[in-house]
Amino acid sequence: MPRRFTIDTGLSATVSGLHYPADRHSAVQTLLILAPSAGASQYSEFMHCFATGMATRGIDTVTFDFLYMEQGCLAPDSKSRLEATYRAAIKETQLAIPSMTSRLVIGGKSMGGRIASQIAADPSVKTRVAGLVFLGYPLHPPGRPERRRDQHLAAITAPILFVQGSRDPFGNKDEMRPVVDACQQGRLHVVEGGVHSLRLPNKMDLTTLQVYDSVQDVIGSWIKTL
Repeated sequence: MPRRFTIDTGLSATVSGLHYPADRHSAVQTLLILAPSAGASQYSEFMHCFATGMATRGIDTVTFDFLYMEQGCLAPDSKSRLEATYRAAIKETQLAIPSMTSRLVIGGKSMGGRIASQIAADPSVKTRVAGLVFLGYPLHPPGRPERRRDQHLAAITAPILFVQGSRDPFGNKDEMRPVVDACQQGRLHVVEGGVHSLRLPNKMDLTTLQVYDSVQDVIGSWIKTL
């Protein structure tokens, strides 16, 4: 069971964090922080599945909610408040889990991953991050390919793993490949047939849990190479 702790955002409010302890028989001395997408909380099926899956693969995993979600609002916070909350999550997690002296990997689902990328591109943060994991990177809004959100990615020096559905309307595999190639240390893992949630069409043989399990294997193996 995950352990709940409190994150002081520095914005006169707190948010909740959940720590999923690593399986000590397979621990790889890595702390992974994952933030949720814009329309979901850390208690969503997707976030719980990935946090649990990474913990069973020996990776201490932490999830948290952004301030607007914690307060029951629908619209995401401003860019500065989202980034401040993520930075606070990194700081408070390292205080809440003092035994962690390992690598720090950050990322998240969709918007959560994008916010992680923005703070990792900040010179004051990027040297402390060993890697980033993006689960469905939102390259652009659906149907608006001209509104790209990749200008800052080239400034990130840490290795980045992009996990993208080949049919993701926020950025399909053909759109993502040149973006990944432009990163200093980018790698793209494509879920063939997958959409933004990484799910496959119902006609496919693989179940959603099998797809997620396969993706978690990829993330676990990639983290061990850092």
